[in-house]
Amino acid sequence: MARQQPIRKMRVKKGDKVIVTTGRERGKTGEVLRVMRDSNRVLVQGVNMVKKHQRPTQASPGGINEFEAPLHASNVALVDPKTNQATRVGYKRLDSGQKVRVAKRSGEVLDS
Repeated sequence: MARQQPIRKMRVKKGDKVIVTTGRERGKTGEVLRVMRDSNRVLVQGVNMVKKHQRPTQASPGGINEFEAPLHASNVALVDPKTNQATRVGYKRLDSGQKVRVAKRSGEVLDS
């Protein structure tokens, strides 16, 4: 029997601005629409667009629909709000005791 992989902690959250670091879509930026922790993937707005031919149903007319496909989380990096470049994510505790995400490149706090 196959052993189930534990669900990984994601450093990217819904609403974050990310840049694609590898692959066909490299260099494109967009907002994270959805995070899929079980498959370690993210859905980025306007990136990795695919076309799907769908037959008509009672709910939809059918045709060729275009939508975003998920990217692996390792292929995206957060955009530093200060420098507007890709950055890694660190963690820091504030004086209030709250744990926040921090951009490694500039030290800027990512969580508002």
